[in-house]
Amino acid sequence: MRRLDRLASLIIAIAFLGLPSLALAQATPIGGTPVAPASPVASPVASPVATPALSSNAAVFAKGLNNPRELKFGPDGSLYVAEGGTGGTTSTNGQCTQVVPPIGPYTGGDTASISRIFANGLAVKYAQNLPSSQTAAQSGSLVSGVADVAFIGNTLYALITGAGCSHGVANHPNGIYQVNTDGSTSVVADLSKWYQGNPVAKPNPADFEPDETPYSMVAVDNMLYVVGPNGCQVIKVDPSTGTITRLIDISAVEGHVVPTAITVGKDGNFYVGNLGTFPVTSGKQFIYQVTPEGKISTYATGLTAVLGIAFGNDGTLYALEMSAGAPPGPAPFVPNTGRVVSVGKDGKITPVTTGLNFPSGMTLGPDGKLYVSNNGFATPPGSGEVIVISLPGSAS
Repeated sequence: MRRLDRLASLIIAIAFLGLPSLALAQATPIGGTPVAPASPVASPVASPVATPALSSNAAVFAKGLNNPRELKFGPDGSLYVAEGGTGGTTSTNGQCTQVVPPIGPYTGGDTASISRIFANGLAVKYAQNLPSSQTAAQSGSLVSGVADVAFIGNTLYALITGAGCSHGVANHPNGIYQVNTDGSTSVVADLSKWYQGNPVAKPNPADFEPDETPYSMVAVDNMLYVVGPNGCQVIKVDPSTGTITRLIDISAVEGHVVPTAITVGKDGNFYVGNLGTFPVTSGKQFIYQVTPEGKISTYATGLTAVLGIAFGNDGTLYALEMSAGAPPGPAPFVPNTGRVVSVGKDGKITPVTTGLNFPSGMTLGPDGKLYVSNNGFATPPGSGEVIVISLPGSAS
């Protein structure tokens, strides 16, 4: 049986591993301070999802999102959340190379968005009608769209992962899009084209995505650094010119480890977490340290299915584990077992928050708390939410 590796489509569409078991019964298919569009559309009321009790340090901050992914705070103090959307029905069969079954062929649409969440938890659509796609029905019709957002100064950039011809979206590429204050967007870096012209050393032919499935990005010194899980690489993008260069081909030195999450430490180094391949083996994933020169080393071990990493104000590194409930040995992802853990400098992994359901992104807020996208995939439209987690020393 062919390995279904990349969460990037994976969840991210990730294609999310396209596990039939993941489909579950409910699977469905920022210049100046940002100002919401003239007539913002309030997010719909979330559909009910059975959720176990969250840890006492966690609470629901916002509801009504569609496949929420990574998220960032803007200079205006609002939280901006990337949403995968709800996919679409447009097929590009016969127009270009398709992703092979059972993950492909994909179908696409324009249902992805970015939501702006105010301090009171009210979510409004800041940008809409962005590319969204979904995997084939046999792999759960899992959705990808906007994967992440980042600010450089007052300008918002979106990382689109649900586009490209191989994802059923022929007229828009995967890429970095500038998001204007009126909600309109423009492509500043065509990642689909670059990925196709710059293959990695060790691609995984059995599970290959022509348009990649970029999942996470971070802004450093006016540059954007993007993680590509399917190709296992980190690239550097200059949004002012559209220039793209590869920081590191992780596949060449670590193999197909499916890196998904990236952040930068106060030491100037990048920290990259990996999802790993399917089926999941608990405790077998890593956090890597990557220097600005592209040198990689293992920073932490003993993690499971990492989809987010962030440093607390005190320098503690936190990791978001999408599914930590699998028993020892290979196993599928398990609902309601997502958690946040701290990673000690001695390598010790300590649970911080449990009871999350397929969480899919994490960021640190200006209040010193962690904000996590929850119900990030394989849940009904509108059921996505943001969870706020209090940390030691954070504002009450």
